[in-house]
Amino acid sequence: RSGLARLGTRRLRRMGLDVVYFGGADVRVDSTRVIVRRGDRHRADRVRTALGAGQVVVQLDTLRRVDVSVILGPDFQPDEEGRP
Repeated sequence: RSGLARLGTRRLRRMGLDVVYFGGADVRVDSTRVIVRRGDRHRADRVRTALGAGQVVVQLDTLRRVDVSVILGPDFQPDEEGRP
């Protein structure tokens, strides 16, 4: 959905998490994916909790230079006013 990445970014930042980039994904998923890129699962679990949705998947990729990547799915729901 258009604008969903921006809403997810706002929610994560409001919860004290650093977001370095957001945009549209090239793939569609049936549920939100929180992908561990480096380090342990702890950061991914924090992101999943902040979003209120998703499943954690480990796909290590240190070339991305981020700890976690997120692909939002239909289970991520902003609040009634469209705010995260």
